[in-house]
Amino acid sequence: MFEVPEALRSLRSRDFRAFFGAQTISQIGTYMLSVAEAWLVLSLTNSPLLLGLINMLHWGPILLLAVPSGAIADRVAKRRMLMATQAAQACTALTVATLVATGVVAYWHVGILALYAGLANTLFNVVLQSFVSETVGRDDVVNAVALSSAAFHGARIVGPAAGGLVIASVGVAPAFAVSGACHLLVIATLATLGVEGRSRRQRPTTIRQDIAEGLAYALRTPEIRALLGVLFVISFCAFNFTMWVPLLARNVLGQGAQELGFLMAAVGVGAVSGALTLGTVVPRHPPLALLHASAAAACAVLLALSVVESFSLTAVALFLLGFASVITSAGCNTALQLGSSDELRGRVMGLYTLIHGGSFPIAAPLIGAVAERWSVSTAFFVWGAGGLATLAVLTGARRRRVVGYQPDVSR
Repeated sequence: MFEVPEALRSLRSRDFRAFFGAQTISQIGTYMLSVAEAWLVLSLTNSPLLLGLINMLHWGPILLLAVPSGAIADRVAKRRMLMATQAAQACTALTVATLVATGVVAYWHVGILALYAGLANTLFNVVLQSFVSETVGRDDVVNAVALSSAAFHGARIVGPAAGGLVIASVGVAPAFAVSGACHLLVIATLATLGVEGRSRRQRPTTIRQDIAEGLAYALRTPEIRALLGVLFVISFCAFNFTMWVPLLARNVLGQGAQELGFLMAAVGVGAVSGALTLGTVVPRHPPLALLHASAAAACAVLLALSVVESFSLTAVALFLLGFASVITSAGCNTALQLGSSDELRGRVMGLYTLIHGGSFPIAAPLIGAVAERWSVSTAFFVWGAGGLATLAVLTGARRRRVVGYQPDVSR
């Protein structure tokens, strides 16, 4: 009989296996849809700016709903909420597939359905993040959080890579259809879970009070503040793959869908490598210095991509970008979950989702505007240099606070 390695011990739990599979499949489906949207919009409009607006509609709901969703996650039966959001996402993807296949799709169709998918995806991600620790025994929570984090960020890159390959092989409509099928499969998988994910609230409060309590907790906890700062840099600057890679493939290298799929795959291999490295080499509680260094490495790769025009060198750079980005984001995810109290974990992960996902709808139209006004290379340079400068400011501010505390400790 196959023995599960110690590094994957959480997978010995039947509930966590179902949760892990559902999470991975859902994220792959979501990001397949995202890259299919990007390629469809560029095919319809050839406009980086209009592509940025679609991405803003898709990911924009995170800005408004992530924090309230965190409060909801601490109140509801999580499994049923996850199934409802997956049904909504499946309907969205299959509707776009039908519109494309029948040849009647228009830009405004994509915009409306992107917004609808974004609403469902925001609630799904926040509830999911706070559910992981309820699918295993207490002794395996740390391992479950690490594996869940690796799966989340690995699938976030593998999904666009798979989407690019499907587009190159059989077209855009099948890519949307496969995305919809992924979400239907998730519903079936979640139905096998033996836990509902009940509320952990101990006293009656309003949603507004819950939100205020979560924000106050994050602001007064130095480690959480520092982690959210690094997370913002990597999310705003580097984790815009469904913008960066199509623009590189089409506007810089002059390549088609097949090459797009290859470049997305390069990012995906880098991301999976980074996730595995995090789970096997990095300490269980990733140090902040490591997360700063990996974020700086990702920003340096963006700078390099502003001057690289070779297809092979671009693929290597995208591998490194995926590797460093996932080390940073998955490390922040793990550290935040381990550093949060059980009663507030949903709200802390709501802030995580707000920053990690909410940065993209702000960055995407800005990237598109800079790329259209000047060039794609200029956008890479601005985002890479800006990320490095912000990390330097965050590092300096943290060092000043540490130095400022030393006299009090000595007394």
